[in-house]
Amino acid sequence: MKKSLLQKARALYQPKLPKGLQGAIKVKEGDPTQSVGDQDEIKKLFPNTYGMPLIEFVPGDKSADSAVNVGVILSGGQAPGGHNVICGIFDAVKKMNPANKVYGFLMGPGGLVDHNYIELTSEFVDDYRNTGGFDMIGSGRTKLEEVGQFEKGIEILRELDIKAVVIIGGDDSNTNACVLAEYYAAKNYGVQVIGCPKTIDGDLKNDQIETSFGFDTATKVYAELIGNIERDANSARKYWHFIKLMGRSASHIALECALQTQPNICIVSEEVEAKDMTLNQIVEQIASAVAQRAKDGNNFGVVLIPEGLIEFIPAIGRLIDELNDLLAAHGSDYKDLDKDAQRAYILAHLSKENAETFATLPEDVARQLSLDRDPHGNVQVSLIETEKLLSDMVAAKLAEWKKEGKYVGHFAAQHHFFGYEGRCAAPSNFDADYCYALGVSAANLIANGKTGYMAIVKNLSAPTDEWKAGGVPITMMMNMERRNGEMKPVIRKALVELDGAPFKKFCQCREEWSRETCFVYPGPIQYWGPAEVCDRDTRTLSLENAAKNK
Repeated sequence: MKKSLLQKARALYQPKLPKGLQGAIKVKEGDPTQSVGDQDEIKKLFPNTYGMPLIEFVPGDKSADSAVNVGVILSGGQAPGGHNVICGIFDAVKKMNPANKVYGFLMGPGGLVDHNYIELTSEFVDDYRNTGGFDMIGSGRTKLEEVGQFEKGIEILRELDIKAVVIIGGDDSNTNACVLAEYYAAKNYGVQVIGCPKTIDGDLKNDQIETSFGFDTATKVYAELIGNIERDANSARKYWHFIKLMGRSASHIALECALQTQPNICIVSEEVEAKDMTLNQIVEQIASAVAQRAKDGNNFGVVLIPEGLIEFIPAIGRLIDELNDLLAAHGSDYKDLDKDAQRAYILAHLSKENAETFATLPEDVARQLSLDRDPHGNVQVSLIETEKLLSDMVAAKLAEWKKEGKYVGHFAAQHHFFGYEGRCAAPSNFDADYCYALGVSAANLIANGKTGYMAIVKNLSAPTDEWKAGGVPITMMMNMERRNGEMKPVIRKALVELDGAPFKKFCQCREEWSRETCFVYPGPIQYWGPAEVCDRDTRTLSLENAAKNK
């Protein structure tokens, strides 16, 4: 593999570890846990992995010398730092016993089911230290949820004498890890399953997980791009830029990027839902800001739009819920029909209120809402061009106001969608350290006989030495939710909290940002230099931890 000069230099960076992982390790156990919701149902579904205690690793007097082969899986969308999780696992497992082997299952969970793997060696792993992407072993979105898959997996695990599997993924992938851990525990197969919290979306977060890995790097990449566009807008002074940001359902990425770059407008989906806002109200809010800035002589600006906005508009959210059930029950009846026949079928089978909402949507948006979901049952919101929908509607609203004699200035729009640009970036120092520590934590959970746990690292706003590593039972984070027409156990997604410190900070500033040009240009990720530039955590994490410590 050819390396850039940056890759060569970054390969020499040694990630820092918290004190609890630097030498000999001792396990400190907390109280028994229970799930965040639906305790009786979750306990019944996971009798072998429910109620386990929280784990913290503290300095000890004896190093682990476990003899264990480990398999690793990258699951779901890419996130910066995934390679360092594997490097942390590899280094820790080899330190325990040089004869231990680490295997990578290729292209996601499907590699386990299809027996597609490679053995990871020092020479191979060293090429990927502190690099972005998931190309070391590839990723995939196969769901591990069927007994047949579990049994195919155990065949190759026994053949390779693998005693533990680490699944590196988001909320859905870690839900699958929990199901797999329960199945292997119930069968007494002697295989441990550990998860690691990955997703740039920032929605795998709770009292135990302060942030998912990749969020820090991805938001810094997007913030750089937004800052570049803001500077261009402030230079040319003739365009409004509508920027949609990846993040699936939650608005964490959009909010974080707003705090970093101070755009004129940032829509937060969770606020839209809480205020029961209509699509037209959102459009009027943006158009009012455009008109006001035009009066001030500023016919330019920047609008940030979260990827999942469309499903948070209450009327459309209700429509999506019914479409999900319709697709699960009758999708095969209509999905192969032509566009007109498909639309007619859907309208005929929806409730009156939802049929009226569906009928008012632009044809391409309505079609996207009615298409197949992703493997986890989610609307494929990245395919919906919300940024163009909003700018078209804003243009129409401004034209309407102009006819009424209102001054609206000149409005011209440019459109952007930032998603893939940030998913495989070289990890920031924060994510390089955090991910490596997660990998070492996962290895130590294995060495201490744990299964059904997710590796965690906390106290992340403090210096690395003061970070606290350990594990949380995955069942602790679960509740029951409707997926594909059925109630399923899943890890609860974390949405933006409207009473949380990051959103409150945004609310304090957004009126000024709307009218004035307050743009901030963060520039690229810095790997070397002053700590306040290179090792700064996200505004979200900093504000949340500051609020906790008050």
